Amino acid sequence: MSLQDAPLAGVFPPGNEEGWRKIVDRALKGASFDRLISKTYDGVEISPLYPRATAPGPRALRATAGRWSILARVDVSGADAANALALGDLEGGADGLHIVFAGAQGAYGTGLSDDGEDALAHVFDKIRFDYGIPALVEFSPAAPKAVDTLLRLIDRAHIEPSITRLSFGLDPLGAKALHGFAPAPWAQESKSFAARAKSLAAAGYRFGTVAADARVIHAAGGTEAQELGFALAAALAYLRALEEGGVALDEARGLLAFRLAADADEFVTIAKFRALRRLFARVEEACGLTPAPIFVHAETAWRMMTRRDPWTNLLRATLASFGAAIGGADAVTVLPFTQALGAPDDFARRLARDTQLVLQDESHIYAVDDPASGSGGMEALTEALCERGWAEFQSLEAEGGLAAALEKGSFQGRIAEVAGKRAQNVARSRDKITGSNAFPDIGEAPVATLAPFDASLAEAPAPAGALKSPPLRPRRLAEPFETLRDRSDAAAAKGARPRIFLANLGAVAVFTARANFAKNFFEAGGIEAVFGEEGADIAAAFRASGAKLACICSSDAIYAEKAVEAARDLAAAGARVYLAGRPGELETALRAAGVAEFIYAGGDMFDTLQRACEEAG
Repeated sequence: MSLQDAPLAGVFPPGNEEGWRKIVDRALKGASFDRLISKTYDGVEISPLYPRATAPGPRALRATAGRWSILARVDVSGADAANALALGDLEGGADGLHIVFAGAQGAYGTGLSDDGEDALAHVFDKIRFDYGIPALVEFSPAAPKAVDTLLRLIDRAHIEPSITRLSFGLDPLGAKALHGFAPAPWAQESKSFAARAKSLAAAGYRFGTVAADARVIHAAGGTEAQELGFALAAALAYLRALEEGGVALDEARGLLAFRLAADADEFVTIAKFRALRRLFARVEEACGLTPAPIFVHAETAWRMMTRRDPWTNLLRATLASFGAAIGGADAVTVLPFTQALGAPDDFARRLARDTQLVLQDESHIYAVDDPASGSGGMEALTEALCERGWAEFQSLEAEGGLAAALEKGSFQGRIAEVAGKRAQNVARSRDKITGSNAFPDIGEAPVATLAPFDASLAEAPAPAGALKSPPLRPRRLAEPFETLRDRSDAAAAKGARPRIFLANLGAVAVFTARANFAKNFFEAGGIEAVFGEEGADIAAAFRASGAKLACICSSDAIYAEKAVEAARDLAAAGARVYLAGRPGELETALRAAGVAEFIYAGGDMFDTLQRACEEAG
């Protein structure tokens, strides 16, 4: 008996969009269907339902079919500690290493600070590059000796370069975007860059000799299209430089690798990685080349990481690594969940590895190449990102190429504009960050790290006579709220956190929803919420709480009966009074009674909390 012959086959009638829309319209109760359509920061609409793709685009295939490479970061300043952690990562399941020097794009509070021969010999002691493990080095202007030092170490070990998978990731334009300087005009620097890449290739180092690394765009708050446009423009600039330096275009293409950020927006991450392959194939065709699979390295995004409730970073990293893997990344680095706090210890690094090992060995998501192919939603989103990414790429080319656009600062301006919108949405909790502006844990226990976060490791000194341009500084979205929480912790260390008294009116079932909203709202700024008891004298309970702030919480119906009197009593007791919810027609009376501010979903949460922290002392 086939499945179609089974009795269950006819129980459920086949669904269609018309029937689904009828159900949705009933659920919306007259509201517009547009409420279900979201938009990315590139303006791409994401609908709740798509028809099956009738003409799927080109498949997004890895350079090598099957598993992606699980990479572990080598980024601890101490050589002995870095070596021990790297060996532990390789023994614990990592396939290769992601080597981060201070001053590199990925130097997020950590990084190898010494590029000398003795130091790196200790770092890479007992690591068998001749076994062909992928080892991706991040280019850093603060580590000028790194490449030559690694070359000498490989030579001293009598290892044939061609059997290694050591990627030097030369990326001067990425460094220029990050740090805001270049040692010389691109017309001059491109020649030295090409000569360096050519010599490495001639020595046998052809794996990822050059990297088009667009993570800086993501970390600075840019959009997916801006990240894609930057990657394409950097890749084309490098291809041009290599060709002018005497490297055949087909050979130059083989030296190139890409690096993108993967974040917790799962569908957009999948579409972005798929779009990169399609877009670069278009560049290859324009150059007269037959498209070939490119090597794409993904790293989970810095801007989504939090210092507060860092355990939630595990969830974000899982979504990000899943998206990168489904999108066809060849190698993935997961930032350990304590990266924003400092140098991650062995436990945090193990969880970063295990996140990917579970996806590979238990979920088997590598078993199908480009599993999103043919999905109506994913194909539509991929094509939309291709369209906008190509438009951004063309804009950069119209400005004279990436180097010229960075010198003018126009590209940085476009990114700053988007970053401002993003920050505003975080401040209003429209873009929610669990543990920061949503569901904060004000009593969270500290998490261990090997060393505290060191912001200086992200810096690189500009040489004398360097050409300056606006830098693109990485920023985590949660930073503003974390600043408020830091102030609260400092106050707690001296005696007590700032507090707010929740003046709950009516029965528990009536005030609970808004009381919980107010608790989460104020504790996102480090202001501890103290619940008032049902039926208690509000003014007396406020004075006993030790708080300077009070927030009235209940339903609109109770507000109409009791809020004005409650506000008057609290104000008379010395409270700065808030009310949870929009006031509506009661606003004038409530303000006259002493309500200073109203808190509600969509309001400027961060601005309100800044003032509340000042008032609370």
